[in-house]
Amino acid sequence: MNASSRWITEAIRQFQYDVGSLVPPIFEAYARVFHPAYGLAPPMPDTREFTVSWKAVAEANGRVAHPAMEWGSIVGSWHIQDQPGLWEGQPDTGRLPVHATNELSRILKEFSRADSVMYALWNGYGEMQIQNAEMIELPYRPMYLIAASIDDAAEPFGIPGRTANLWWPSDQQWCVATDIDLMTTYVGGSANCIQAIINSDALEAMPVTSDQLVTWEADTINPRPAPPHIGL
Repeated sequence: MNASSRWITEAIRQFQYDVGSLVPPIFEAYARVFHPAYGLAPPMPDTREFTVSWKAVAEANGRVAHPAMEWGSIVGSWHIQDQPGLWEGQPDTGRLPVHATNELSRILKEFSRADSVMYALWNGYGEMQIQNAEMIELPYRPMYLIAASIDDAAEPFGIPGRTANLWWPSDQQWCVATDIDLMTTYVGGSANCIQAIINSDALEAMPVTSDQLVTWEADTINPRPAPPHIGL
């Protein structure tokens, strides 16, 4: 293992199911970026896809939008597949959408002077093989690791639509994590960096701490539904 990844593997918590188990708990501030839900824009038959924020879903369902909200809590169940007129497709799990990745990389580019970014991808996606990649071991998450430009963030592995599960610049000024089981992405960085992410009109993001839980029961404000695995 080289120095480009050692700081990650040594700093990250041995899975305590919190933000610091995904992003090293060494940064000044953190943000949670919510992957949007999807809908179909009227009028039919124009089926252009559009995004729907978690805040909009929460408000429509009489729930509260807050940094620890969980999808099942704001919808009312982990087993609802759509809410016609509100959203037609759930947020992406384990993948930050390309449009959100492009916006995030645009912001992060302003907060690093590094000439390269390290991108890591879980090695459990079927028979996927990444050529010329190093392997790094994170708790329950072995990953391929490559170096590329920040301008490659949307498809760093050359796989259409496949963004990274973990990425950071060589000067370690920030770190982005999208766990394979989660509908949100977490970012650690300076206070100014995180505020810029939160201020972006193209992203739905809220401030969090490294101790915030990332599990399905983390939402203690909205009614808690049955666990997502029951009935599957």
